[in-house]
Amino acid sequence: MKDLGELKYFLGIEFARSQKGIVMHQRKYALELISEDGLTSTKPTVTPIDNNIKLTSKQYDEHAGQTENSGSSDPLVDQTSLQRLIGKLLYLTVTRPDIAFGVQTLSQFLQQPKKSHIKAALRIVKYIKNQPGQGVLLSSSQINTITAFCDTD
Repeated sequence: MKDLGELKYFLGIEFARSQKGIVMHQRKYALELISEDGLTSTKPTVTPIDNNIKLTSKQYDEHAGQTENSGSSDPLVDQTSLQRLIGKLLYLTVTRPDIAFGVQTLSQFLQQPKKSHIKAALRIVKYIKNQPGQGVLLSSSQINTITAFCDTD
């Protein structure tokens, strides 16, 4: 672990100590991801994945007889770019559990991805752009209670 004053790095994860505890985040990694995808000048989003989006596989579209000319059901020419992006987002879920659902959902379509899948993955990157330094707080308080949040719609 490199010691750079109060900030420490370990495998790309940054640690910062405060009176509340230790914060783990990947700000530098997130900013590199945003710039690699060319999204530095785009507007950030407030949710990682659109609530009304329906991601389907190419096999499902063929079975259901859906043939759209909008281009969203066409398979991607370069599937390795989406695979690389999902891999980077999976690494980012170590300190960003808020994107885990969207990344896990998109990882199911890596064999034959469509343009709608790359669009959804780029939306997650735009969400990360909203707060690139967000991370996990390892609290220093001695409270032995488990706190969980659930949104039931």
